[in-house]
Amino acid sequence: MTEVILLERIVKLGQMGDTVKVKPGYARNYLLPQGKALRASEKNKQYFESQKAQIEARNLERRKEALDVAERMKDLNLIMVRQAGEGGQLYGSVTARDVADAIKEQGYSIERGMVEMHQPIKSLGRYEVPVMLHAEVTLNVPVTVARSQEEGENQVNAADLVEADVDIEDEVLGFDNTPESVEAEEAEMAAAEAEEGEEQA
Repeated sequence: MTEVILLERIVKLGQMGDTVKVKPGYARNYLLPQGKALRASEKNKQYFESQKAQIEARNLERRKEALDVAERMKDLNLIMVRQAGEGGQLYGSVTARDVADAIKEQGYSIERGMVEMHQPIKSLGRYEVPVMLHAEVTLNVPVTVARSQEEGENQVNAADLVEADVDIEDEVLGFDNTPESVEAEEAEMAAAEAEEGEEQA
């Protein structure tokens, strides 16, 4: 195992400044070349402590940039055209690299490692693919896999209509599912039950 100092938060690994042990290949091929960690030598530990404030400031700036990108990408819908059998099984698959390339074609700077797909997509349908823009900023990008561009666009439009219908129905019926409204409703119910109990007593 290789010991490294993290220069930013890494999911399931640690926070910025933590010294952790990782597989040599993970350190050599990802953490070190991407500037996400330093080898945990005494010299690098001293360097980190002396540069901690600047490193934190750079991390905050990168987080802000990632949030800006996420805001611009929030309406992004990807359509991947693939051949498939009658049951919807693809002749091939849609991989993380395919998704990253499709996002790049829309003008965004995305690397394959930022697309968090644990396994390739092998069936037609609509999927939510997480894209990690920063250690603290992840955006779910809708990916529609269809036999043709037209079929994919129809699926996207149908999904948008369903979401719009739900929003309209909630508005008409007066639904408000925000955490604040739910807490307020629970408090009102508790108060009403307490008042009813006092009247019965």
